Amino acid sequence: MGLLSLSIWMPIVFGLILLALGRDEQAGAVRWIALAAAVLSFIVTLPLVSGFDASTAAMQFAENLPWIERFNVRYHLGVDGLSVWFVLLTAFITVIVVIAGWEVIETRVNQYMGAFLILSGLMVGVFSALDGMLFYVFFEATLIPMYIIIGIWGGPRRVYAAFKFFLYTLLGSLLMLIALIYLYTKSGGSFDILTWHKLPLAMPAQTLLFFAFFAAFSVKVPMWPVHTWLPDAHVEAPTGGSVVLAAIMLKLGAYGFLRFSLPITPDASHAWAGFVITLSLIAVLYIGLVALVQGDMKKLVAYSSIAHMGFVTLGFFIFTDLGVAGGIVQMISHGFVSGAMFLCIGVLYDRVHSREIAAYGGVVNTMPKFAAFAVLFAMANCGLPGTSGFVGEWMVILGAVQYNFWIGLLAATTLVFGAAYTLWMVKRVYFGKVANDDVKALVDLNKREFFMFVLLAAGVLWMGLYPKPFTDVMQTSVTELLKHVAVSKLN
Repeated sequence: MGLLSLSIWMPIVFGLILLALGRDEQAGAVRWIALAAAVLSFIVTLPLVSGFDASTAAMQFAENLPWIERFNVRYHLGVDGLSVWFVLLTAFITVIVVIAGWEVIETRVNQYMGAFLILSGLMVGVFSALDGMLFYVFFEATLIPMYIIIGIWGGPRRVYAAFKFFLYTLLGSLLMLIALIYLYTKSGGSFDILTWHKLPLAMPAQTLLFFAFFAAFSVKVPMWPVHTWLPDAHVEAPTGGSVVLAAIMLKLGAYGFLRFSLPITPDASHAWAGFVITLSLIAVLYIGLVALVQGDMKKLVAYSSIAHMGFVTLGFFIFTDLGVAGGIVQMISHGFVSGAMFLCIGVLYDRVHSREIAAYGGVVNTMPKFAAFAVLFAMANCGLPGTSGFVGEWMVILGAVQYNFWIGLLAATTLVFGAAYTLWMVKRVYFGKVANDDVKALVDLNKREFFMFVLLAAGVLWMGLYPKPFTDVMQTSVTELLKHVAVSKLN
């Protein structure tokens, strides 16, 4: 069993073991087993980056075994510069989520921790799969634990939010399944994704495939106008669910564009780039304005996520090194920043049991350590230089200006909206006089919470001050992808 298989199956096996420990009297042991499993799974992913050869765009740490031989479906795994960081990020965020739920979750602790560990392994599988059917199985299977997490530990409207999340994402994925079956027949009975990259497809077929993939991945990102499930899911999900949803699950859709849409349908991608860029700009402009009027902190950060992911799809479809690499950097950064923002809201909610901005004011007076972290993450959300939030957005804006000045200008003005809605929330929640007795009674971070925020702050600052290790790993793969996309399959 290779490193990728260990990264996938170790958390899944531990998750299943936790599900077998069914009584809440065992909650203490469950928490420690979950933490050990998450940390071990993270350690297993470290050699993927430390041993990664950044000079080649070839798949590394590959595993290729027969699975369903009758249909030539293979257990084929591998990572390149486009995917390796997301394996590491998934394992890292899982550790954070286990620590975050340590004291907050008091009932069905085994199911809660088990669901997150299983979800972690499935998401690593999505980023590692090089067989189309294997990718589809992992991609769809991630819905089940997240549906359970929202439906059991969520808020008052959790069942509605869980159904909406499940149905939206499932519907788009059915079209992707049809596309995968078409590619299987077209390639002579192969589900190998790398083989599909070389298929000579006519423009009508490329267009249909492009929109089949677009239906699946745009909902997952989510892009406007199929974004409406996300605010509901975030508001009703428990804190850990919101963190994983924003930090990792949204990236599954964006990653799908890189692995399927661009390399398999390059001509259709170029032909419909203007359409995707328009939707991306609407996301960063319109959704930024929607975020400005939110009174619920979770909804505000949820809409903020949609706007930030709009930068990602914009970067991918301007077909420049800076744009694509910037989009990937933005995805990694968003994993740190959005996860941290939702954890900050969770810390306040655990103490006051309200997400409304109006319920707070002057938090810095009673929770100075927490406020320092919260303001740092808010600045990163604004794209402040020196934080991870700046790097990806700046690269995408530079690439957009190279592509078209007006598109670059529109993308750049959205940074103003980002600063406006984020700083508005920070001012109302953290600064000023103590607003009420609830805020007056607040207790600052405990050691567990402090450690959790230190880890995230380290990621935000490391990526903001020294992004070279991140960009170096992905650069060769990005260049190779753009060369492939630039060559028309119709010639």
